[in-house]
Amino acid sequence: MEELKNKLKAQIIEALNLEDVEVEDISNSDALFGDGLGLDSIDALELIVLLEREYGIKMDDAAEGKTILQSVNSMAEYIQLKKA
Repeated sequence: MEELKNKLKAQIIEALNLEDVEVEDISNSDALFGDGLGLDSIDALELIVLLEREYGIKMDDAAEGKTILQSVNSMAEYIQLKKA
């Protein structure tokens, strides 16, 4: 699971062009939006595309997406759940 979380962090950095952010800078439990990493709604769309492209996961429910995209932990748990 830790390997998946680190891979996700690297993919987030690459997909969102976060030039001054390193994998180590992102905590697994930090909020990705708001006071955490400070992402916005455009970034959320990029993360949805990332999940679909890299993991074959489609999100149709906006409320569910909000929960899934809360943190690296929540994204990794959702990926594990969908792969099971």
